[in-house]
This record gives sequence, structure tokens and C-alpha cells, in this order.
Amino acid sequence: MKVFGSSGTRGVANEEVTPAFALDVARAVGTVLGEGRVAVGRDTRQTGRMLVNAVASGLAAAGEDVERLGVLPTPALQAYAADEGVPAIMVTASHNPPEYNGLKLVGSDGVELSVDALEDVEEALLGESFETVAWDETGADTTVEGAREQYVEMLCEAVDRERIADAELTVALDPGHGAGALTSPDFYRELGCRVVTVNAQPDGHFPGRDPEPVEENLTDLGRLVRASDADVGIAHDGDADRAIFYDERGEYVAGDATFAALADAELSAGDVAVSAVNVSQRLVDVCEASDADLELTPIGSTQIMTRIRQLQQEGERVPVAGEGNGGVIFPDYRITRDGAYTGARFLELLADADAPASDVLTPYDGYANVRVNVEYEDDAEREALLAAAEEYAEAADAAVTTIDGYRLDYGDAWALARPSGTEPVVRVYAEARSESRAEELASSFADALRAAQ
Repeated sequence: MKVFGSSGTRGVANEEVTPAFALDVARAVGTVLGEGRVAVGRDTRQTGRMLVNAVASGLAAAGEDVERLGVLPTPALQAYAADEGVPAIMVTASHNPPEYNGLKLVGSDGVELSVDALEDVEEALLGESFETVAWDETGADTTVEGAREQYVEMLCEAVDRERIADAELTVALDPGHGAGALTSPDFYRELGCRVVTVNAQPDGHFPGRDPEPVEENLTDLGRLVRASDADVGIAHDGDADRAIFYDERGEYVAGDATFAALADAELSAGDVAVSAVNVSQRLVDVCEASDADLELTPIGSTQIMTRIRQLQQEGERVPVAGEGNGGVIFPDYRITRDGAYTGARFLELLADADAPASDVLTPYDGYANVRVNVEYEDDAEREALLAAAEEYAEAADAAVTTIDGYRLDYGDAWALARPSGTEPVVRVYAEARSESRAEELASSFADALRAAQ
């Protein structure tokens, strides 16, 4: 796909993602999906209102009634789409920097559009084969109140509220000035937790930290955990579909470790877990111990969700899926990434264990992860980097997987190089039992790519 990557389409707002582009995407959605109503939401980004207005215009021009939900997390928009049976468009750039924005397309089942459906929308977009209706058939425009509150109520009903409340947990929460600032504090308080917050004011400039919930952006959360004697720290990205954790000592927890712990509580013999090609050995170990199968896909929530639905149609049970970036999916709940729900499921683990977070996560320690970004300027340079990655992989003493990029499995460690679906970078990942080994693998792979620039 040229437009829609691993999780929607994103770019610098008003340069790559312009109102004209958003209008045309909306016209394509209205033409292809054409169900009469489309819901629209946005995160807190400064350019969100501008792009929502363009999206609403495009949908109305295609004859679709527009239901504006305002600022809310992506999973809240998806819940509304599923409950109302309407497709939806979310204006968000998720974890990308403040200057970015984008569009994520959701079907009337509340799930991100499958790869095939996205290709249909993309074909209409690139071919400019838009449905255009007469003036008196253009869509209406309605503001919907209460979608955030309904989402919080739904979350409370989806988890064991009493069990969490009985544990009397203190949660340190960092919504990162994103859409989760309007829902997650209320949710965790409704679960009976004491909640303390940082970066909890909705602000599209993201003054406290960048939206991506990675360790270097979350130092304030670690301090808050220690200062408040919290049991756990939880951080979201800009649209709150991811959750990253800190333990009770105020120490960062690798997303792969949390994913493995949550998966371990879900998987039984004969089940299937779905993850991407950059899957951690932690999840591999959990699947082997549970006698469950592991299905790998290209990186990105769209690919993972598409594969979940395929497996379910084949009669397989898929209780857990996702990636180690905090984007965990519990298909029995919804086939969506939901940061608030993931956080609550981890609170259930803490309540059941009656032990600190660090103890709960100890079985999934022992691996170090490194990620390096190699930036490129244009398509020609991108192709040169990928050619260098292929050459490096062919010469390596490792098993090579090419599901998405080039993954090299060394037995005791692995490395992966693949182009980002949302930014002009080739990402190099590595995982090993020691930090030095992981850094060595990532640096060697990245250096080989940079030599081709």
C-alpha cells in the first residue's frame, strides 16, 4: 500500500497530511464504505480540529452523515463504531511527534480496516473515483455528546472492578497530554485506585513530553511513582491505545516483558498468539511453555488485526495478540489496542499475585532490547538502505526471516531491519541476553545500512 502503512497514514500536518488530503481520504471512505453514517474523532493535536473539519466535508460531499465525537482515545472511537454499527475515521498520529497528524480508518465492527479493505479505499483515493452527490443529498453534521463517558463505563464493566478495588492500589498515570488525559484518570479512580498524575492536561503541543511512551520520555513518571509510593506507573501515547509500565520502584518495564506476563495469564494449550516479526523471545518462551502456537505478521496493528480475524474465521482461539510497544490486544474483549484496558488487566495481575509489580515481572526479565533509527531522505536512499540490509542478511551466520524486512536469528539473540510505515526511517531492532550483545548486533546492522548512504 502506498498511502496506508502499518497503522493508518501519517505525516507532518499541513505539509504531507493537508486538509485537501484529508478531504479526499474521507471522500474515498464515503465512496467505498458508503453506509450512510460515519463517526469522526480526534486526539489532542493542535491540527486535529482543522483536519476533522476537512474529513467532515469530504464525508458529507459523498452523502455520508457525520457524527463528531470530539477528542477521545482511539479505542473509545472504536467502541462507539462497534456499538453503533458505523465506520469511523480517527484523526491521530498516535505516538508521532507533535507536528505530525494522520488518519486511521475503522470499520463498522469497531476494528481497524483490514489490509484488503484499506487497499479498496486506497484505490478509490489514488484513482480519484469519488462518489459525489447532489446538493440536497449531502450529509448532515451532528455533534455526539457523551462518547468518552460511555467508553469509561464500558471499560469498568469489562474488568474485575471489585478485585482491583480490594487490592487498594495506587496508580501513577502519565497520559502524555493526549486523549487519555480525558478518560484514564476517571477510569482508574472508578476501579477504586488512588490515582496521581503527570502530564494529564490535554495539550496538542505536548509540553511535558513527546507522545511516544518510551523510556527517555517518561522520566517524570518514574519520579512520580517513587514520590507517591505508587504500586505501578502507566503511560499512554497520544491516542491512548498503548500502555507502558513502571514498577513500584519507579523503574521502567520493557513493553515486551509486560506483554509476556499478560500473555502468560491468557494462553492455554492449543491457543494461538499473534505478534509481529519483531517479537521478543519472552513471548516465544511463554508460548512454548503454554503449548500455544505463535503466528508472526508484518509489523503494525493493521497486519496483526487482519491475521486475528483470519484465524478466528478458521476456528482458532486467539486470546491475546499485539506488540511489545505497549499495544496489546485481547480479542475476547475487542480486536483493538486499548491502553486503559491493558493497564487494568495488569492491575488484575497485581491484585491476583498480591505482590509488587517487580516480582510479577521477574519471570520475564533477562533480555535487553535496543532500537536504532537510520533516517533517509528519499525513495532512492530508502532502496539503497534495504539493498544493504539484504546483503548484510545474506552474509550473516543466522536464520533469516523476510516476513517484514530482514530478521536474523542467532539462537541466543536476534536482529531486525525494516522500514517504518509512518516515518522516513529504517528501524533496526536487536534483542539479546546482555545489553552489550544487543547493542553490538544493532550497531553492526545499522552501520552496514549507513555505509550505503
